[in-house]
Amino acid sequence: MKTSVLFCLLFACIGFQSCKKNQNEEVVKAKQILAEKPISVQCYKALYEKDTIDLKMNTLKNGKITGDMVMKFFNTEKKVGKIAGEFSGDTLFASYTFIQGDNKKVTFKNPMAFLKRGNQLILGNGKMQTTMGATYFVKGSPIDFERVKFKFTTIDCISE
Repeated sequence: MKTSVLFCLLFACIGFQSCKKNQNEEVVKAKQILAEKPISVQCYKALYEKDTIDLKMNTLKNGKITGDMVMKFFNTEKKVGKIAGEFSGDTLFASYTFIQGDNKKVTFKNPMAFLKRGNQLILGNGKMQTTMGATYFVKGSPIDFERVKFKFTTIDCISE
């Protein structure tokens, strides 16, 4: 009886250790992507009435996209955050992780889709659903790139 309990305890410890190892590998991979030098950097700006979105987009060797985005909407707090995603054809599917205003304790995460037409990026609108606290585009529901507010044009990047 004691040996079977010890065996189960040992097996559980090995299982927990291997799960922790996978998490550490994911953290290391995420840090490598952040540290990787981009092969190209492009900056965009979108204006709609009194609203502005600034986007700095880095293209990495593996085709992944990272960057910074700032949304300034009239009568709301500024949203500052990071985007990460990749192109599927001419559409960039990205995740926008941001804070709103000065509240650094609460982080938000939203999916975004950008259609690339020439030098322009168009921010699409689509049906969203939230499952277990994560928001996604509804699978099978089209993303509209025609009736949109924000069309990004390329601008010169400003060094910080």
